[in-house]
This record gives sequence, C-alpha cells and structure tokens, in this order.
Amino acid sequence: MSSFKIKGGLRLKGEITPQGAKNEALQVICAPLLTAEPVTIHNIPDILDVNKLIELIGDLGCNVEKLGKGSFRFTAAQINTDFLQTDTYRKKASALRGSVMLLGPILARFGGANIPKPGGDKIGRRRLDTHFIGFQNLGAKFNFNSQDGLYHIDATHLKGCYMLLDEASVTGTANIVMAAVLAKGTTTIYNAACEPYLQQLCSMLNRMGAKISGIGSNLLVIEGVEKLGGTDHTLLPDMIEIGSFIGLAAMTQSEITIKNCRIDRLGIIPEIFRRLGIKMEFRGDDIHVPAQDHYEIETFIDGSILTVADAPWPGFTPDLLSIVLVVATQAKGSVLIHQKMFESRLFFVDKLIDMGAQIILCDPHRANVIGLDRKQPLRGVKMASPDIRAGVALLIAALSAQGESEISNIDQIDRGYQDIENRLKKLGAQIERVA
Repeated sequence: MSSFKIKGGLRLKGEITPQGAKNEALQVICAPLLTAEPVTIHNIPDILDVNKLIELIGDLGCNVEKLGKGSFRFTAAQINTDFLQTDTYRKKASALRGSVMLLGPILARFGGANIPKPGGDKIGRRRLDTHFIGFQNLGAKFNFNSQDGLYHIDATHLKGCYMLLDEASVTGTANIVMAAVLAKGTTTIYNAACEPYLQQLCSMLNRMGAKISGIGSNLLVIEGVEKLGGTDHTLLPDMIEIGSFIGLAAMTQSEITIKNCRIDRLGIIPEIFRRLGIKMEFRGDDIHVPAQDHYEIETFIDGSILTVADAPWPGFTPDLLSIVLVVATQAKGSVLIHQKMFESRLFFVDKLIDMGAQIILCDPHRANVIGLDRKQPLRGVKMASPDIRAGVALLIAALSAQGESEISNIDQIDRGYQDIENRLKKLGAQIERVA
C-alpha cells in the first residue's frame, strides 16, 4: 500500500486550480441512465471513487466515451439490468458508497433494481433510510435478502406524492429527485437538501426535459414526465478542495492563489476561514491568500470561544471541519469544533496530538483546539489516513510540520483528491509517493 513522505516546514507559492466537484460528480454521472440519448459531462475529476462509479455504469451497458481530460459522453441506450444480479456488481457496488446513486435512475427507467450495502468512509453510521423511505413514498417495495446481502426493489408503479424528508440528506434528495422525474404525477419534497451540487443536478435534469421547480430551496416540486433527453453539463469546482487550499496556505505561511473558484457558490466557507483569522482577497473568480506569519481566531460578540459546527446548506459543510480543526492548531486563540453528523470523524485528532497539537477531544462529536500561535511548530510523525477528509487534513499538518512525516493508507486520499502530490509539488512542496 502506498504512502506519502513529506518534508514539512516549507513555504509554498503559486497558483492551483481545484478539480471538478467529487460530490457533484457522484450524482450527475448517474443521471445519464435516465435517458437513451447521449449526455456529455465536463470537468469530471480523475479520482478513485468517481472512476469506480464510471466503471460500474459501463458494466451496466452504458457506452462511456472519454472525449478529453475530464470530459465523458454517456449513452445509456442499452442497459443490461441482469448485471445487477451478478457477483461482480455486488462486489463493486458494496465497495463504493456512491453506488447507491444508481438506484434512483434505474428504478425510474427500468422499474426495479438490486443493491448491496454500499461502502465508503469509516466515519460512523451513515444510514440510507432517507433514500429508501423516499423511494417507498413513491411506491417502491423493498426486500432485504440476508442470504445474498442485497436489497431487492420493485418500482414498477412509481407515483408522485408529498413527502417530508426525515433529514436534509444531499444524496438522499438527489436519488429521490432522479426517481421522481419519471414518476406519474407530481412529487413535492419538503426538507430537501439545497446544496449547490444538488442545484446543479436539478438544473441538468431540467435541461434534459424534467420539470423541477424550487431549485435552491428546501421545497422541491417535480412534475413527472414521460421521458428525458440528452444534454451537456459542466461540474462546479470542488468546494472542499478550495477550503483545503485556503487552510494549506494559512498553515504553511504561504502565498497561494486558488483559480476559478466559483466564489458565488461557496456559501459561508470563505467567511468561516476569515473567522479563523485567515486573510484572503477575491480577484475576479480567484481567491488569493497572502502569506501570514500569524492569524487569530475571532471570539463571539460576548467574548466567548468561537464554535464552528457543521449544518445542512447553507450552513458549513461537514467535509471541511477536519481542515478547520488542523488550521486552528497554529492559530492564536481557541475554537470548539462540533461535528454533528458523523460520530467517528474526529478520531484522527490523536495523530495531531502526537505531532504536538493541543486538542481536547471532549466526546466523539466535539473537540476543543487550543491554538499554539506558532510558538511550538508541529513535528513530523508516521501516521495513517483514516478517511478522505482527515487524510488531507493530516497532509496539511505534515506540510506545515518540522521534519519528515509519513502518511500511509493514502488510497483514502486518492479517493477524493486528483493527483494531489504533483499539484502540491508545483507549489514547492516536498512530497513523494512511495510503494
């Protein structure tokens, strides 16, 4: 298994362009299964999770053509639903959490599907109830077979309805929307997720002929149509990468310009980093982070310690809390990190404590970070990447630390970040991938 060897303590400099959004890709590359006509998608990131899902879509019989870097044409004219019964499908789908996004399109167009329990990050329980209850509201019937480990779903008569989601799940909302666009009648989804990536999916589906209103709100109305056609679609830049690069610049005291950020779709992400004391300038659609020797965490108006917590959009994304936690270790001041959604995502802090960070893990959801204000630099250590986001947070910590660090299990990082070591090398980082 590969590792990264990193020499830390170096200041970086230059420009970096974020990849296409991973979380959007896992939704929109399933949408072509809703139509027999070609769908072309641009800015697809070359990362493990996305590549595995594209491979799975090809296994289903969808014709996948690579047109150029990050551009693919999908033509799902001939889909072999018998593939859903095979051991190959079971093995591949169970190793990839994004495989659950195949369900909505397949149920809508073909009236039935099977799916094993999907895989993904080991960051705590990630239930699929929102997906399944939504499908059931539309008329699908579920049966879990404990012998073959598959959910067997009958969706021959999907019918629109009103539903109030039990949580504003992004993937759950996306899956239900893709099922509802071809259902009979009108579907109303309240407490729908409204993240930019979901807005992108809905706009893409509308260009394909769907009738979705309320995009950008938590109340979606979908009028079912008979069929959908083809379209072209371009993914947004990955907001998690953008936040990661802002944190990287601050931690390494570097001057970095992040190109083509679609700042209008970042929500409160820049503001949260500003509250940590990080300066940045918006230059058109680029974010310029100047080199800073020190940055100071704000307090609340009454002087109490700042709390940064995750929340459904337009709140702060949980995928960046790991980055915020690492950045806070070298700030002046303290911050309470409250990870509400996943009970195991903060367990990587023991590795930061080994590096010299001052962090109190209050419980599985909360960590109090006491900033060192660079009076005591982090030190290089050997560690393993537990999941995608914690892996990049540890990588940022290693790049800022004194001495050499080694991060193993970097397949986790590769799942979400495209060619990360070579992109960082162009900024001046000393990082090597070793077998």
